[in-house]
Amino acid sequence: MQDTVFFVHMSDTHINIPGKNPLFKIDASQKLRDVFTELEKLERKPDFVVISGDLTQDGNVEDYSYLRLLLEEEMSKLGVPLYLALGNHDSRPYFREGYLEEEPTEESYYYSVMESGLRLIVLNTQVPGSNEGHLDEEQLEWLRETLSTPAPKGSIIVLHHPVVPTPTALMDSHLLCNPQDLADAIAGSDVIGLLSGHIHVNNIGLFEGIPSAAATGVAFGIEPTAAHSMKFIDNSGYNLVLVKDGRMIVHPMAMPGEQRLVFEWKMEMEQAHS
Repeated sequence: MQDTVFFVHMSDTHINIPGKNPLFKIDASQKLRDVFTELEKLERKPDFVVISGDLTQDGNVEDYSYLRLLLEEEMSKLGVPLYLALGNHDSRPYFREGYLEEEPTEESYYYSVMESGLRLIVLNTQVPGSNEGHLDEEQLEWLRETLSTPAPKGSIIVLHHPVVPTPTALMDSHLLCNPQDLADAIAGSDVIGLLSGHIHVNNIGLFEGIPSAAATGVAFGIEPTAAHSMKFIDNSGYNLVLVKDGRMIVHPMAMPGEQRLVFEWKMEMEQAHS
């Protein structure tokens, strides 16, 4: 067993099938391929890749089928495992039908795997039909049971909705709704880090003394300091994550991009339609 574990954390790929109306006229598929091109240049190959939700933009069966083909093509070049989480843009039944090629169900998609002594725990914070994030009691009970036996190199939890406060109340409204339930479930356990997405900006801090890192989006970013609007930016990035000496170390990696404003959602727009 190697001394360290090194992997890639991506989030918010927002894929649509080719030719479908792209969000903000951004080619999300090409953005994802560009990230994989950079990964192939790394001196050290990652042990695995994890994507923390919002896999597709519209959550349709055909989008998941296309995503599966795209990821199979790109991951075959790396030759390492891939692990996925679901986000608010995703559909549980259509993901199962289009990506996993299983029977469609609304059952939560969560699991754990062991990689070189590190336990990766993928949770489903998605609330169908809502942007909000919540962990149900079934998952919390499963999480407590899973963590009751320590892993050799500790555990890292992947969840779509972040738990660390952001610069604005607007972005704070996109955090996990019941963080204390999560805190109670992992108290005294071997959890060494949490990884998330959803807010499309790097946001790194401590959650109950545990490092927590939200990644910027692969498809696009969001300017983090705007208090009364959400400014969507044409940029992209991913995280390199190292587990060493019992700690999680996160290296945010920015992709080249135009950094142009592609859309601004203002709070008064929401109020005008309510």
